[in-house]
Amino acid sequence: MLDPSVFKAYDVRGVYGSELDEDGAYSIGRAFAEQFELERVAVGRDMRVSAPSMARAAIEGAADGGADVLDVGMVGTEMVYYAVGKLGLDGGIMVTASHNPRQYTGMKIVRAGALPVGGESGLLDVRDRALTGFGEVGRRGEVRDEDIWPGFVEHVLGLVDVSAIRPLRVVIDAANGMAGAMLPPVLERLPIEAVRCFFAPDGTFPNHEPNPLLPENREFIVRKTLEEGVDLGVAYGGDADRCFFVDDAGEFIPGDFVTALLAEAVLARERGARVIYDVRASWAVPESIRQAGGEPLVNRVGHAYIKHRMRQEDALFGGEVSAHYYFRDFFQADSGVLPFLLFLEVLSKKGQRASEILRPFRDRYFLTGEINTPVPDVDAKLRELEERFSAQGTISHLDGFSFDAADWHFNVRPSNTEPLLRLNLEALSQEAMEARRDEVLSVIRS
Repeated sequence: MLDPSVFKAYDVRGVYGSELDEDGAYSIGRAFAEQFELERVAVGRDMRVSAPSMARAAIEGAADGGADVLDVGMVGTEMVYYAVGKLGLDGGIMVTASHNPRQYTGMKIVRAGALPVGGESGLLDVRDRALTGFGEVGRRGEVRDEDIWPGFVEHVLGLVDVSAIRPLRVVIDAANGMAGAMLPPVLERLPIEAVRCFFAPDGTFPNHEPNPLLPENREFIVRKTLEEGVDLGVAYGGDADRCFFVDDAGEFIPGDFVTALLAEAVLARERGARVIYDVRASWAVPESIRQAGGEPLVNRVGHAYIKHRMRQEDALFGGEVSAHYYFRDFFQADSGVLPFLLFLEVLSKKGQRASEILRPFRDRYFLTGEINTPVPDVDAKLRELEERFSAQGTISHLDGFSFDAADWHFNVRPSNTEPLLRLNLEALSQEAMEARRDEVLSVIRS
């Protein structure tokens, strides 16, 4: 089974069995190897129930496509990026459906240097080749197991100042995802006390879905952070390439504010460097980057676009509102472990509680978060927004429709997969934010 709809803008994702199965995984693995004439690739998988058989099928496909395959086993997504970058491989496949519910399966695919294969960078060619079928197997590649764990742990720990980290207390919700496997060998090297929750990898997700972007999936980490009276709460997505933070007061920390804090931390080591952020972000991000001596560069949303820009600009760091954080020294790829380590370093060096560190942001910047609205005609509604607001400020079409005035701004983007518009808006007071939010939504929903 290989439904063409599983090929998304940034990866492959669909319901296991009805949209994508092992035959489909074989076809994708083989098409990937043949399309790009790959010689050496890594294949990893997450903890989903279907992942072992899906990974085996992808491995067989890649090998029949002529590639030698390093089977890195059950790992976090970023560990496949590490394997491809560190070992100089031609590509990699991570069998994962990221934060999706348990019935899903999928793949994240990268080429040499951990550069993503997306809808505008070869994934549609892989789709077409996979759907067309194959001839006889020519050279079949070799398959062998590869243990990347020791090297990965050393690499990520080498990118932070571990000696500066104080004995903080932290609650971590691994959501029965890959963080439960990936974090322990890192945690044992740190002086912190970690309250480990749902660390057993379990693709049935018996406690809650592994998607901390949804408020209902954050209820546990907020409650547990307050109950334990810890310094920080951390929640992970299913494949652990994103981490989300809750401060000591139980307040969720938006990805914009995390981007600003991490940018300050990395710029302290390389003043003048470039930092990428996405069009949805709070003004806190570019203002913090400038204050730390960096050069802020705005970019369209999506990891494929951010990673390309990271290389193009030789950027030191990049951050998205959705909690993807990218590091030049991690092969310009996103990591879920490094933001966690850097946040510990920030807390330790500042010597303040997280809520105190965040207060200047929260007192100045008032965000709506992302508000999704179904609309019958996306393009018509975007034109209507432009007609309504273009005379009131500066506009941009970098990604959807962006509007900037002196004391408020917003971005409205269409969904890649549904007839939705996604609004992110910010103002310099709570009252102004609510009023402007309602004003923009009245146009979107009229």
